[in-house]
Amino acid sequence: MTKQVLQINFNIGISRSDFEKASAPAASVIAKTPGLTWKVWGVDEGRKEVAGIYLFDDSSSAQKYQAGEIVAMIKSDPAFSNVTLKQFEVMEDLTKVTRGPIQLVHA
Repeated sequence: MTKQVLQINFNIGISRSDFEKASAPAASVIAKTPGLTWKVWGVDEGRKEVAGIYLFDDSSSAQKYQAGEIVAMIKSDPAFSNVTLKQFEVMEDLTKVTRGPIQLVHA
């Protein structure tokens, strides 16, 4: 099994503060996603864009997440636009050299 990175970006039509408040309950749900090692949340307030960078154990887990309820909600929420999803295979040897946290275990 090869670890997979999933990148989800979208624009928000609400403030960062409102987005964080609205997303707090989802964070706990996302944390329980089967096959998810971790997620990093990012924001560019100037462009009103948010990003999620996820590390999954394998391609199947990443694909199931993309087909699941959380991503469906993002795509259907009128406060969000320009949703993009990109999945990549992790290049483990190079990532280890640059100290990428790909060996973390699930809590």
